[in-house]
Amino acid sequence: MYLVTGATGLIGRSLVGTLIEQGVEVRGVTRDPDSATLPAPVEAVAPEAIHAALKGVRGLFVHPRAAKDDTEQLLRLAADNGVEKVVVMSAINVDDDPDHQPSRFNGDRNTEVERAVTGSGLPWVAVRPSSFAMNTLGMWRGQVAHGDTVRGPYAGFAEAVIHERDVADVVARALLDDSLLGRTIPITGPEPIAPDQMVPIIGEVIGRTLRYQEIPAEVAAQAMIRNGLDERFVHALMARYERETQRPPAVTDNVEKILGRPARTFAAWVTDHKGAWS
Repeated sequence: MYLVTGATGLIGRSLVGTLIEQGVEVRGVTRDPDSATLPAPVEAVAPEAIHAALKGVRGLFVHPRAAKDDTEQLLRLAADNGVEKVVVMSAINVDDDPDHQPSRFNGDRNTEVERAVTGSGLPWVAVRPSSFAMNTLGMWRGQVAHGDTVRGPYAGFAEAVIHERDVADVVARALLDDSLLGRTIPITGPEPIAPDQMVPIIGEVIGRTLRYQEIPAEVAAQAMIRNGLDERFVHALMARYERETQRPPAVTDNVEKILGRPARTFAAWVTDHKGAWS
């Protein structure tokens, strides 16, 4: 039996599906089990029922947004119930200065959650993905819906964004394969790709000619803040873009090494989510 926290989120739902395909039993922790729509025969459980849900569990997946401030209690319960391993997902920039991690301003605590797991005394694996390709939907879908030009800062900022299914597949392997125990595993997409390359790919997949137009960072920041994003997050994000254009993008081949196939490309991700752009 394997227990997945954040089971209805982007990674959790994909992970549940992957584990089912591997023929193992799964329980999924979700705030609203009655409307979780997890595939049969997955058992949906509420966070307050976590103690009972841990009984008979061999492997536990800790999603930092789901566990958050309750991580240490969750790990104590896992140890009390004889859980044999814990796989935690954090982020590829988890060792950076906290001020250099924009997601912290949105409440993420990747560093604290990963450290709690690796210091718990339980056998562990830490998976550190790069930025999700899915983030492009939140950034650009509105502009794509209203025109053929996507405007934003730092057209040449490149990073090896990753498909959420690759993250889920690596986490599943970490849960099922004891040879990965004790490893910290950074994972990325197959190659760095910049916004002025991404946007035309989106257009090609959805059958339109799209282009990316660079605008000054301060103009982009003001627009993001007007649209409701936290001002601290926006400024940290812009600082990250500027900082990381000065150094080579992080790229690893760990997805291929672990799964025996290349990481999915950005074009493959857009194809998988073609309908979300219309």
